[in-house]
Amino acid sequence: MEAINRERIQHYIDQFTNKPVYVHLETTNGAYASHFNTNAYNVGAYIRNAQLTYKQGKIVQHDDGSYRVGLKHDIGWIYAEGLSDYEFNEHGQLLMAGHDDRGRLMVALEISEEPFSY
Repeated sequence: MEAINRERIQHYIDQFTNKPVYVHLETTNGAYASHFNTNAYNVGAYIRNAQLTYKQGKIVQHDDGSYRVGLKHDIGWIYAEGLSDYEFNEHGQLLMAGHDDRGRLMVALEISEEPFSY
């Protein structure tokens, strides 16, 4: 993965607009929180291969340098915050992730015209 380039990501997001796509969205602080701090509260969300057609996609940069990507569909929005890295792979999938200062995954948003199989 490489650091997000806002213009490049917007281009990739636009390529999927008005097409049925599969979305993977994941957030976690998982075992990271409770392993180091027994008072920490574990949180996470996971959705894989949710199919939707979004009408608008947008990437914005926060003051801290991280990014938010939002996908507007017929009845609402899907978004991920804290993204920092991306890859557009050989399968035509846009993979975006945000990592903590130790390199651990904190958030992932992936978009594909085919279901994710891995």
